[in-house]
Amino acid sequence: MAFLRFLESIRNPVLDAIMSIVTYGGDEIFFMAIAITIFWCINKRTGYYILIVGFFGTILNQFMKLAFRIPRPWVQDPTFTIVESAREAASGYSFPSGHTQNSVGTMTCLFLSTKEKWIRIVSVALIILVPLSRMYLGVHTPLDVGVAFIMALVIAGLFYPIMKRTDDTPRLMTSILLIMVLVNLLYWSYVTFHSFPADIDPHNLHSGTKTAYTLLGALIGLLAARAIDEKYLHFEVKAVWWAQILKVVLGLGICMGVKSGLKPLLHLVMSEHPATAIRYGLMVFVAGAVWPLTFPWFAKLGKKN
Repeated sequence: MAFLRFLESIRNPVLDAIMSIVTYGGDEIFFMAIAITIFWCINKRTGYYILIVGFFGTILNQFMKLAFRIPRPWVQDPTFTIVESAREAASGYSFPSGHTQNSVGTMTCLFLSTKEKWIRIVSVALIILVPLSRMYLGVHTPLDVGVAFIMALVIAGLFYPIMKRTDDTPRLMTSILLIMVLVNLLYWSYVTFHSFPADIDPHNLHSGTKTAYTLLGALIGLLAARAIDEKYLHFEVKAVWWAQILKVVLGLGICMGVKSGLKPLLHLVMSEHPATAIRYGLMVFVAGAVWPLTFPWFAKLGKKN
């Protein structure tokens, strides 16, 4: 707690505002926007790489939260204060840091997948600043961010050479996705059948269970979308820059509309978790197989006849 106490002592309104913005670099929405933008506009393999690293990182992170059940810093030490604006998004267990896992994993994938100097500089900056922001805001300890940092680096490093082989061996990608389904089923079994202690944090257990269903639906949607793309679509990602922006903005809007619009309807006929799996599965399928049907049209924009 000594380092957290030091950061607590240097807080001020300006730094609070800056770190509150920086920490969004580890948010799930930021991760999804980066992965989908790359998948649609730059390189499908890199998009898959980020998604796969994010998947394994999320599973491991959620499993460790429920296995170790380490409380947040202000619970460990009631005299410690946090930046209040960060409290709402910091519910549940503390170890390891999910924001750190997302940011370091995603940015490491970007760093390894490009030689563009500015992208690498931004990636390194976020790799350092997002974990720091979690400690500055007071929602994680150095142990929380340190372990998540190392896990993300290891997962991204392990999958980098494997993903490079998928261009020459397309079936390898399908095999990886099937392994992801198996890993997710093992995690689902853990959160469903394991005898957790009576004092387990209910929010974190609910979040961990929801994650299992979310990833299962997303993986099924991704497998279906990949099968259609490999057999029929073979969609290309190239287009002029302003058409790419239009593609991403409209596409993300449609995908989020599918995810949010189905929620009240599905909740009328089934419980929360199966509904979540279906919503995310359909959203991913739309992102990987339906919206790419429009890409030939976007590729024509800005071209002279």
